[in-house]
Amino acid sequence: MPMTRFDDIYDRPDPRSYFSALGPLGYQTPHHAQSVFRGLLPHVGLPEASARPSDDPDGGPPGTVLDICCSYGINAALLNHHVTLEDLRDRYTSPEAAAMTAAELIAWDRAYFAARRRPDAVPVIGLDISAPAIAYGRAVGLLDDGFAENLELAPPSPDLYRATRGTRLITVTGGASFLSADTFRPLLENRREQPWVAVFVLRTVSYQHIADGLALLGMTTEKDTSRTYPQRRFTDADEQRDAITSVSALGDDPRGKESDGHFHATLHLTRPAPQAASRPLRTLSRDG
Repeated sequence: MPMTRFDDIYDRPDPRSYFSALGPLGYQTPHHAQSVFRGLLPHVGLPEASARPSDDPDGGPPGTVLDICCSYGINAALLNHHVTLEDLRDRYTSPEAAAMTAAELIAWDRAYFAARRRPDAVPVIGLDISAPAIAYGRAVGLLDDGFAENLELAPPSPDLYRATRGTRLITVTGGASFLSADTFRPLLENRREQPWVAVFVLRTVSYQHIADGLALLGMTTEKDTSRTYPQRRFTDADEQRDAITSVSALGDDPRGKESDGHFHATLHLTRPAPQAASRPLRTLSRDG
């Protein structure tokens, strides 16, 4: 039996269904990711992009984060605002939110996030196949730009390619199992400085095919073996049993992790090979 899919919660005009469905399952990857991404950003250097004038028409602002499979901009909300994933879950499942129209919720959210913006906020571009989710993220100010495109099926539009020219860090917290190197390759090749790629990957799937594809671009992928990150509880015993089987087949030990009732993810970090060689992942300072 395959992993439970939640496709219908990503095609709504706002994230209420997202939190109503995933909240009871204890979904928490974005909670772990916000501090990891924030900890990685100071180590990413794009000297040529940083030297480019801010009004350069050839690309977006330097220092940008590109969040792939961004849905409603949850990662951007946590990265750039003084809010927690629990805050957002409580907000979107509250009676007050339930009584609002989508337009009212967007106006409510715009003021909410503006009042909680971190002084060290960075530009975030969202990429997702869901146009409604992208529209929400842009409307409330979580995404500085957003694109509803599927790079597994077609190359990036000229607008997406230009907007991501100043990207420092590409992030993924959900959806890696549906991606291949085809999504990342056009965002990395022919760039003056290649961004880093930080991806949380469920232990039930292999990331090797993506790592191998990015290696052809001169990039090295490291897996953080120091810890795993709980993702969510299983929806039923069948899902848990299949996850345990998959994790074991990939050579990992499910004891104390999947066997205890949660999917777990690991962090994979891809960088230009010289940077990875000079500063291994284990030496980077991150707050997990």
